[in-house]
Amino acid sequence: MPFATAQCVALNGARGHLIDVQADVSVGAATLVIVGRADAALREGMDRVRMAIINSDLEWPSAKRITILLSPADLPKSGTQFDLAMAIGVLAAAGQVELRHLAETVFIGELTLAGGLRPAVGVLPMTLAAAERGARRVVVPEPQAEEAMMVPGVEVVGARSLAQVLAYLAGDDLPEAPPVPPSSGTNLITWRGEERLDELDLADLRGMLDEKYAVEVAAAGNHAVLLSGARGCGKTSLAERIPTILPDLSAEESLELTALHSLAGVLDPGQGMVRRPPFAAPHHDASKASVIGGGLGQVQPGELSRAHCGVLFLDEFPLFRSDVIDALRQPLESGDITIARRDESVTLPAGGMLVLAANPCPCGSWTVDARTNRCKCAERIRRSYQARTSGPVADRIDILRHVQPATPASADPFAPVETSAEVRERVRAARDRQVRRYADRSWRYNSQVPSPRLKDTWPVSEAGQRLLDEETYRGRLSARGAVRVLRVAWTVADLASVRTGRDITPGAEEVAAALRLRLGEPLDLSTVRGRPTWAGAERAG
Repeated sequence: MPFATAQCVALNGARGHLIDVQADVSVGAATLVIVGRADAALREGMDRVRMAIINSDLEWPSAKRITILLSPADLPKSGTQFDLAMAIGVLAAAGQVELRHLAETVFIGELTLAGGLRPAVGVLPMTLAAAERGARRVVVPEPQAEEAMMVPGVEVVGARSLAQVLAYLAGDDLPEAPPVPPSSGTNLITWRGEERLDELDLADLRGMLDEKYAVEVAAAGNHAVLLSGARGCGKTSLAERIPTILPDLSAEESLELTALHSLAGVLDPGQGMVRRPPFAAPHHDASKASVIGGGLGQVQPGELSRAHCGVLFLDEFPLFRSDVIDALRQPLESGDITIARRDESVTLPAGGMLVLAANPCPCGSWTVDARTNRCKCAERIRRSYQARTSGPVADRIDILRHVQPATPASADPFAPVETSAEVRERVRAARDRQVRRYADRSWRYNSQVPSPRLKDTWPVSEAGQRLLDEETYRGRLSARGAVRVLRVAWTVADLASVRTGRDITPGAEEVAAALRLRLGEPLDLSTVRGRPTWAGAERAG
């Protein structure tokens, strides 16, 4: 029977679809036809497949009619990972591979003209998809075997060439083949890499108690935060230290993020699974596709998705392009981003912590205090600049902090200073409380709780709700803003519970603290339950 089926995986954003690569080699006019919505790059793969088969000392059925169907036919398909499956399908249909060896096996890999294998982008999400559809084994290029092995319950075979794959299917000894070069390049510039952030610590910053508490709350509940203040006041220094107070990723988060990095083609195969929360800080001139996701051909995750479960820091936020700023509305509300095109719609996770930093004016010198105000910007220009951080995007920011420039009297050099490790332990404990609270729900953190569930399942005390209603009726909060205050109040209560060792339901104190965090008003940390008494004393001093 001149017909055979091999299996591969097509990626649609972060979602994988198992594809039947059906090959028919029959008598007829010598021709080659590929059907099933294959893109140009995939069609070019048949030239690689033909030469790979010939240069592997195998027979290409050049005198036959070859038809390849990628099923389901209505699903768009792109990428070079189909090369190996198409080669196996053609050889099986031509009688050179036994059909019984193809069942429950998925073939992933790009072929060279010499018959060698090359890595394909997105092996981890493709292996996840194959495992969910019941595949027992996956054949991948040798350098990506460790990546595929991150998926439990699947036998992974790493091969160097088409000839080795055929030998494995036949149960023969594997022939010699040159090693497969990894897909990732070498980082030639290491003077300013991610390792630089590993040396930072929250203890480096003296004073800034309000701001440190605000980012602690933001980290504990995965809340979006906006840091506003004059240039040089410490906004960037504070934002760069937020990853140091985040706990290690859970097993589920680690697998999600590693799959996204694999899909984006930035996963270092030598480092294994991503264990620490990522930190991304794109330049303010970045395009919408690079920040949100997109690009030509297959949709690629942007910095927003690559920072999933971590921190996305947008410094000089008002200088970002208007389309980038407007595109942040959906992920701030839903925790994911949908990129719609004519032929496809791709949804990517975007559940990282968004940190924005903004100057009060273009020159960055404006301050409320007339004695220190050195701003030369016209009032019209300053208001237009500030308007870029207001409106619908600002309404979706949970926490606002106006960072004040440091002065000799703003910090007591003898006051206790907490390290990132100490704060990280509280953040971890607060997050653990949320994970247990929402164990049977589809969300993890307070920032993700839907509004109806806050009101009927996890309400605040009557005094706290009354305080929130008063602020809403006065027009200081929108309906969306009130919901976000409730979410922040629960995070404040979780941190207070960690400090006191007893369960605390959000009351008037927690709601008041959340209101001040939301509205950017100064905090009196001595009134926050569970905070050390010296915090308020230093603020007063």
